[in-house]
Amino acid sequence: MKTILHVDMDAFYAAVEMREDPSLADKPVVIGSDPKGGRARGVVSTANYAARKYGVHSAMPISQAYRRCPHAVFIRPRISLYAEISSAIFEIFRSFTDQVEGLSLDEAFLDVTASRRLFGSGPEIAAQVRKRIRDEERLTASVGVAASKYVAKVASDLEKPDGLVVVPAGTEAAFLAPLDVSRLWGAGPKTQTRLRRLGFHKIGDLARVDPAVLEASLGRSGRHFHNLANGLDPRRVKSSLGRKSLSKEVTFSEDVADRARVERTLLGLCDGVARAVRRKHLAGRTIQLKYRWDGFETHTRQKTLRQPAMTTEEIWPVARDLFRSADEPSRRIRLIGIGMTGFDPAAAPQLDLLDAEGQPAQTDAPGHKVAEAVDALADRFGSAAVVRAALLGKKPRDA
Repeated sequence: MKTILHVDMDAFYAAVEMREDPSLADKPVVIGSDPKGGRARGVVSTANYAARKYGVHSAMPISQAYRRCPHAVFIRPRISLYAEISSAIFEIFRSFTDQVEGLSLDEAFLDVTASRRLFGSGPEIAAQVRKRIRDEERLTASVGVAASKYVAKVASDLEKPDGLVVVPAGTEAAFLAPLDVSRLWGAGPKTQTRLRRLGFHKIGDLARVDPAVLEASLGRSGRHFHNLANGLDPRRVKSSLGRKSLSKEVTFSEDVADRARVERTLLGLCDGVARAVRRKHLAGRTIQLKYRWDGFETHTRQKTLRQPAMTTEEIWPVARDLFRSADEPSRRIRLIGIGMTGFDPAAAPQLDLLDAEGQPAQTDAPGHKVAEAVDALADRFGSAAVVRAALLGKKPRDA
């Protein structure tokens, strides 16, 4: 029988900010943009539990969060910081098993079936994971332990924050029975409404009915929900084999008509993506542009390169051309972003300033030697130590 953990960090972004600034400990904290008197753009990334008592939750518009809790501390996300801490947490996961499936920066499945002989039972491993996160990162996580991914995920959410819920094999259906159908994996709001209209309010209601009845009402998904209701989920933990994409984006505080400002911001984002790609010793073949017009109309465009790229000099011209070909000059820009996919670690050259014989290294791709020098300065003195001349003019506040 498999043993699977679902580990979910508690209000991760907010918890990190509270760790970094202890004065926030007893205050409602909302991660998003500056509310500006309730007129803010964007949505809530996360909120701590003090803010949630006022009804603030993820994906809520910042303006609505401000109306519900105007005395909260609103903090703009620092994704690079959260990603760094997430990497350390995932290293803790991998010290127990190599079967780790990351769902986001703060959430993962761990298949610890093969680890039990070395580290103990599932609950014992879960306790060790939680203790190490608390001791090493001063953060808390909630963990569900079960024989399947679905049941483990449901369990991890039941006693937040800092909870540990164990569902012994064979008790899954009884564990799920009293829970609301909203906890069915894959049942969105429309499906939930339809289930309730059919008389199914609790998961146990679905578990007891003939699956043919559900199929007649819900189609092929009917049997899927019936299986879940009985705790049956054959899906395996898919160990993450590395990043599938890297991206950075900016939401402007006000819709922007100035194309020079948008392109300066895009150039800065290309710098950030290129540096992140090189730090992971990767090179990407596909460059993706994301842009959002005023009115929240979002589009993406992409181009696949013949050769993998890892420097701004390779990425920026493609990003600029994608933007210019998509641009509608009469419209204002709300968001701009750039990303890379199609990573090929083997295609990423090692950017050494000297070769094996101590002579200056020869690189063919544009900007590799400059990129190496910039990376060395950034690692030693911080990312602000080297700034492109093109970004020294009227640098956008949002970049």
